[in-house]
Amino acid sequence: MINEPKGGGVERGTGTTMSGEMRATGRSGAPKLSIADLAIDYRIKRTGETLRAVGDVSFDVFAEEFVCIVGPSGCGKSTLLNAIAGLVPYSDGRIALNGQPIAGPGSDRAVVFQAAALLPWRTALDNVAYGIELRGLNKREARQRATRMMELVGLEGSEQRYPHELSGGMQQRVNVARALVADPDLLLLDEPFAALDAQTRENLQDELLRIWERARKTSLFVTHQLDEAVLLADRVVVLSKGPVSTVSGIVPIGFPRPRDRTLRRGSAFIDAIAEIERIMQL
Repeated sequence: MINEPKGGGVERGTGTTMSGEMRATGRSGAPKLSIADLAIDYRIKRTGETLRAVGDVSFDVFAEEFVCIVGPSGCGKSTLLNAIAGLVPYSDGRIALNGQPIAGPGSDRAVVFQAAALLPWRTALDNVAYGIELRGLNKREARQRATRMMELVGLEGSEQRYPHELSGGMQQRVNVARALVADPDLLLLDEPFAALDAQTRENLQDELLRIWERARKTSLFVTHQLDEAVLLADRVVVLSKGPVSTVSGIVPIGFPRPRDRTLRRGSAFIDAIAEIERIMQL
């Protein structure tokens, strides 16, 4: 029998306060990541017109918390994640990690994209080690750390395979290992399983739950799959329909950890999905 979520309740709107965040997460202290009154604009080159994609977005993420972002197609989920990664400039508001404003890419963040984009001429192990080698770590130490990450993601024995010798799911696990080996303060995942078949996707969800239990990395995960969000997250941030999307609500997911896919069988899991769907329709 699956336990009912603890805490319950939904925070709505963009005026999420620190105390409200604390009540929802059961955590105290300063947030790891803080987003306040964020707005992101983009310019259409052909016309010179500036359009607002995201406006007045505010929420916090606490240390060792796993937060998912969901919302209708085109609402700016990936745009928001890319702004946190420092890859997209924002027009107004503030993004801060460990109290320091984010103004561009940094080694304190690592991104796992939908496409693994591994270097085809490097082995899986060398792909994982590549980033930390570029940062000046000697090759021996980089390979040792990469080997540990390959073990963490369940790919021991596949270190010397090249990307074309790996399945899509294995390539994404290499992609996750490549992000984790840098030991980032914040792990950002942009629909990393979206291109995979349903069975592989469910297997990798289980793998990610296992990896997170061991690594406990503060994580922000974008997905359009509501069941995936409920399975993985401590809280789900729901964005409104664009243009100029904002936060419609934040849903606490109180299922105990460790978790696995058997969680899906319970009525409480279905109820959590229904609550997110209801907020998305507001």
